[in-house]
Amino acid sequence: MMHRPWSSLGLFLYGIICILLLANLLSPVTAQDESSLPPACQTAISSPRFMQECQQALLDSVQLTVDDYTNRGAERDAAFDFGSNLTFLTTCLFETEATMLDRLCSAGEIKVYIDSLIDFISSGSSGLVAPPISTVNCNETHWSQGCEDGWSRILQVSTNQTSDLYQNMNTIPLRNEETSAACCAGFFCPRGLSCMIPCPLGAQCPKSTLVDGLCTPYGYQVTPGRNYSCGGANLWADLSHSGGAFCPGGSYCPATTDIRRCDKGFYCRQGSTRPSKCFQLTSCDAEATTQHIQSYGLMIIVALATILLLVYNCSDHVMHIREKRKIKTREKVVRQVQEQFNAVERWKFAVDAAKRIGRTFSRRQSKGPEEMQVLPHFVQRSNEARHKYGTIDEENEGGKPQVDPLRVVEEDLYVPVEVPPIPIEDESSNTKKRPVAQTKSQILRYAYREIEKEKALQNKRMSWDTVVKAEQGMHANRRRKIEITFRDLSLYLKGNGKKILCNVTGKLSSGRVTAVMGPSGAGKTTFLNALAGKAYSSTTTGEILINGRPDPISCYKKIIGFVPQDDIVHGDLTVEENLWFSARYRLSVSMSKADQVLVVERIIDSLGLGAVRNSRVGTVEKRGISGGQRKRVNVGLEMVMEPSLLILDEPTSGLDSTSSQFVLKALRREALVGVNVGVVLHQPSYGLFKLFDDVMFLAKGGRTIYLGPVEQVENYFASMGIVVPERINPPDHVMDVLEGISKPEENPGFDPRTLPVKWIQHNNYPMPADLRAIAASMGGSSEGTRLRSEDTESSRSVRARKSFTEELWQEFTSFWEMRWDDIQSTFRRTVDLSGRRTLGFWSQFKLIIMRVALQRFREARLQTQDYLILLLCGACLGLITPSRDSSLGSNNYTYVIIALSLLCMISALRTFSNDKLQYWRESASGINRVAYFLAKDTVDHFNTVIKPVVFLSMFYFFNNPRSSFVENFVVTLALVYCVSGIAYVFAITFHNGPAQLWSVFLPIIFTLVATKRETSGFIKGLQYVMYARWVLEAYVIANAKKYSGVWLITRCVTLRGAGYDLNHWILCLTILFLMGFLARCISLLCLMLCNRKRQQ
Repeated sequence: MMHRPWSSLGLFLYGIICILLLANLLSPVTAQDESSLPPACQTAISSPRFMQECQQALLDSVQLTVDDYTNRGAERDAAFDFGSNLTFLTTCLFETEATMLDRLCSAGEIKVYIDSLIDFISSGSSGLVAPPISTVNCNETHWSQGCEDGWSRILQVSTNQTSDLYQNMNTIPLRNEETSAACCAGFFCPRGLSCMIPCPLGAQCPKSTLVDGLCTPYGYQVTPGRNYSCGGANLWADLSHSGGAFCPGGSYCPATTDIRRCDKGFYCRQGSTRPSKCFQLTSCDAEATTQHIQSYGLMIIVALATILLLVYNCSDHVMHIREKRKIKTREKVVRQVQEQFNAVERWKFAVDAAKRIGRTFSRRQSKGPEEMQVLPHFVQRSNEARHKYGTIDEENEGGKPQVDPLRVVEEDLYVPVEVPPIPIEDESSNTKKRPVAQTKSQILRYAYREIEKEKALQNKRMSWDTVVKAEQGMHANRRRKIEITFRDLSLYLKGNGKKILCNVTGKLSSGRVTAVMGPSGAGKTTFLNALAGKAYSSTTTGEILINGRPDPISCYKKIIGFVPQDDIVHGDLTVEENLWFSARYRLSVSMSKADQVLVVERIIDSLGLGAVRNSRVGTVEKRGISGGQRKRVNVGLEMVMEPSLLILDEPTSGLDSTSSQFVLKALRREALVGVNVGVVLHQPSYGLFKLFDDVMFLAKGGRTIYLGPVEQVENYFASMGIVVPERINPPDHVMDVLEGISKPEENPGFDPRTLPVKWIQHNNYPMPADLRAIAASMGGSSEGTRLRSEDTESSRSVRARKSFTEELWQEFTSFWEMRWDDIQSTFRRTVDLSGRRTLGFWSQFKLIIMRVALQRFREARLQTQDYLILLLCGACLGLITPSRDSSLGSNNYTYVIIALSLLCMISALRTFSNDKLQYWRESASGINRVAYFLAKDTVDHFNTVIKPVVFLSMFYFFNNPRSSFVENFVVTLALVYCVSGIAYVFAITFHNGPAQLWSVFLPIIFTLVATKRETSGFIKGLQYVMYARWVLEAYVIANAKKYSGVWLITRCVTLRGAGYDLNHWILCLTILFLMGFLARCISLLCLMLCNRKRQQ
C-alpha cells in the first residue's frame, strides 16, 4: 500500500513520466526526417492515434497530478526535452522492428511503478534492486524473461486498436509473453512490468553487461537457475537506489545513451548533460567534478580586509588629525584670550600710572616739562599694546568702526559676551528664522572668556564665593530652585518589614551643600535615595514636599542629578566625550551650543580634568585615567546638566585631598548658583568639612541626631556634654561617639541611643512611639524602664510566632508586589514640572548612533577577532563537510547553522551586556529607551551584513554547493539577523554567564530538533517555531532548485521526506526576518521592564 505522506510524490512522478511519453519525447520525432526510417516506423510515428489522441489523453489525465511547487514546463524541458538528439529513439525503432510504441508503458503500468517505487524508497532499503512488481503479466504463476529487470514485451492488443490505453489508470493491459526483448538503450524497464519508460536527461541508460554475476552498471542480478540474460536499465529512482543510472561525475551525457569525458578547463558534476566552463583564475583538470574556486574566496577576503583596513586607518588618521586641529584651535583660543586679558591688565595699569603721574604733575606745576616727558612715552607704549591686540577704535577698510572687545571687558568684566543673532526678516517672509552659524573658534573663545573672567576675579584676591556670586547673576535664570522638606520620613523593607529609616524630619535648602554622615548601616544612602525616589524594594511613609507641594520627585526628573557611588562611565570614550554626551541630551534645547560648550568647559576646568580631557576613561581590561580622575568624571556627568537638585553618594571616596578639594569647590560653585546639593560622606577632613553649609548626622537605625549649619555642630554637642577635644576633627569625634568608642569624660555612662531623643526634644518634634520608652527612661522613671522591656519582649514574641510557612508566603507576596510595582512604574505617566525641554526622539537617536558608532570603531580589534574566527570556521566547515548530492547538501548546512548561531549570538551579547550599568544610569536620567535600543541595533546592522560575507568567502568557495553565492548570502543574512535578536533577549534578561550558556545551548537544541525526521504531534509543531528549521529549509531549497532532469526523484524524495516545499524559499526568509523582528520587540520590552527600579 502507498503511504499517505508519499501520495503527492507518487502523483508527481506519475505525471512527469506521462508527460515524458507524449508531450516531450514523441512530438520531436515528427520533426525528424522520416524518409530515413523504414516504412513501418514511418507509419507508427505518423499515426494520428499516437500523435493526437494518446498525447492529449495523457496530458489531460495528468494535468492535476503534478505538484504545485514544480514549474511543469521548465521541469519537463529540463528532464525530457531531447531536442534533435534522438539517436536512441531511431535505434530502438530498428531494434524492436517498429514495435517500440507497443512496448511503452501505459498509464496504469506507470501508476503501478510509481506506487511500488514509493513503497521501496519509504521502506528505507539501501539495495539497488527494487522488489518485483506483481501484475497480470508477471506474477508467481506467470514469470518469464520479459518480466526480468531490463526486459519488455509488446501489447497483445496494438495501440491502434485500443482507446483507453492512456486514460484508464486502473487497467493493466495484457502483453504477449512470446515477444520478450531487452530494454532499449535510453529506456528503463522495471522488474515485473515488461514495458519501457524513457530515461530522463542526465541519466546514462546503456544496455547492461554481465560482470561477476551482476548486470553492470546497474548492479542488478538475473534470476538464478534460469537461462536469463542481462537487459537494459531497470530502475530510475533517487541517487541512493539507482546511482548506476546517473551520468557519473567528471563526464557529461548529452543523451541518455551518450557519455563523454569532461575536457580540461571544464568541470562536470554528476548527472550533467553539458560541461560547465571553469571561472577565470581557477584550475580544472580533465574529468574534474568541481572547480577549485578557493582563490575567489581569498580575493574576497583580501578585498574586504583591504577596505576595512583602509576605512579603519584612514578614519583613525582623519580622527587623529581632527583631534590635533581641535587641540590646536583650543590652545590658540586659550592663548588669545589670556593675551587679551593680559593686555587689559596692562592697559589698566598704564591708565592708573598715568593718573598717578597726572596727580603728581598737578601738584608740581612749577616743575619743568623735561621732567614729565615720561608720561607721553608711557602712554604711547600703552597705545601700542592696545593696537597690537586690536583695541583701537579705527576705521577699517569698509569704513565701519572696528569693535573693541577689550573695551567691552573693561567696562564690565562680568557681563557675558553675547553672540549677535542673525537679523530676522519680516514674519511674512518665507525665510525660516534661525540663529547665526558659529564657528568652533568663536564658541571656544566665548567659553574661555567667561572662564577667564572668573579667574581674573580670583587673581584680584577676591573670595572664591564672591567669584561665584558674580556669576550667579548671569545664570540665575537657568536654574529652577528646589527645596525639599521631609516630615516623619520612614522606610520599611517590603520583604521582612524591617525599618531602616526612622521618623526623619528636616529640610534641604537650595543654594546650600548638605553633608549626610553617620556610621555604616545608619541609612545615609537610603535617606538620599528616598528623597530622589530611588528607594527600591521598600515602602516609604511620611511626607516629602517639593517647594512646599506634595509633588512626586519624578516630576522633576530632568533637573535632578544623582551621582552613584560606583563610577559608571563609558570607558571607551574620552573624558570630554562623556561629559559632552551627557550635556547634549540633558540640557535644555533652548540653550545655544556656545552656552553648552561653556558649561562643559567650566566643569572640566573646575574638576581639574583639563590635562586628561582627550584621554579615554578606560575599562577593567584596558587602563585609562586614574581612579581619582574617573571619580571626578562620574561627578561631572551630573554637573554638566545644570541640575537644581544634586545628590551624590560618597563622591570623595578613594580621592586624595587635592582631588576632594576640586570636587567640593565645584559643588560649592553649584550651590552658590542656587543648586540644592546633598552629599553622603565618610569622615571628611577638617578642611573639607568646613566647605559644607549644613551637615546631617544619622545614628544606627536611621535616626537623626543633628541637622543644621556646620558652624553650630560643636556648640550643639557641647550643650549635651560632648566636647570635641583639641586637634580632633569634629565629625570624627561625633562618629566615635555614635559608635560608642568615645564617651564624654563627665558622663562615662553615656548612651548613644539617647541622641535621637535629645534631637527630637531640642526641636519639639512629635516623639515616635518606639522612642517613648527611651525618652521616659532618660527622666529616670521606672515606667520608662518597664516600657522598654515590654517593647523588647513583644518584638521578640512577634518574631518567634512567625512560622516557616508564613515567612515563605511573605517572601512570595513581597516578590510579586515588587514585580507589579515594576510593571506599574513602566507604564505610569508623570507630569513634567521641571520646566525644561530636552532633546526629542530623533535627536537622541542621532546622538546615540554617533556615540555607538564611535565605540564600535574603537573596538575594531575585537571586531577583527570575530571576523577571523568566522573565517576559520567557514574554512573548516567547507573542508570537512563536503556537500552530498543525495541529500541536496543538507548534511553540511546543519553544521553551518549551529556554528553561525553560536558565533553570532556570543558576539551579539556584547551589544547590551557590556553597557548595562551605563544604560540604567542614563535611563534614570531621562534618555529615550526606544531611541537607545534602535540606535544600538542600527549600528550593529553593519556586522549583520559583513559577517555573512566573511563566513561565506571561506565556506562557499571551499564547499562549492550548487546554489549561488547570492542565495547563500541572503539566507545567511536572515540567519544572522534572527539569532542576533535572540541574543539581545539573553543579554538584556540575564547576566553575562547565563546569557552565554543560553547562547550555546539554544542553537544546538533547536538545530537537533529541527533536523529530526518522521516526527508527529508536539515535536512536529515545535519545529515550526524554531528558526533552525526555516534556515535549513531555505538552504536546501536554494540547492534543490539547481537539481533537475535525472535528479527529479532525488529532489522530490529529499524535500518530501523533510516536509519542505520548493516554493517556500521566500516564505522561509520572511519567517526568519519576522522572528528576528519579534525577538527585537521582545528585547525592547525586556529593556524597559527588566531591572526597572534601576532605571528610575
